Amino acid sequence: MDFDNVSVHRRAETLHEGRVSRRSVITADGEMKSLGLMLAGTYRLSTQDAETLEITAGRCRVKLAEQQTWSEYGPGERVRVPAHSHFEIEVDELLDFVCHYGD
Repeated sequence: MDFDNVSVHRRAETLHEGRVSRRSVITADGEMKSLGLMLAGTYRLSTQDAETLEITAGRCRVKLAEQQTWSEYGPGERVRVPAHSHFEIEVDELLDFVCHYGD
């Protein structure tokens, strides 16, 4: 996946003591995305807007707020998280992802 003619926020947002990091990218047509990495660990993350987490490398297990079971995801797969919600994610090795915001 390539992004042409974008603006990149120079400062990365870090969460969970720096174990989760993402940098915002704004496309030429105003779409916001984040490029990120997660180190091994289990995290609980919240959403304001709907988010689609696209896995580009690595594997993870995700449990959405309304679910009781975990689902596994790998490269090329997407996790859709509703707005004003949260999810838990387990990462065993470095996870590389793109986060798409909105519906």
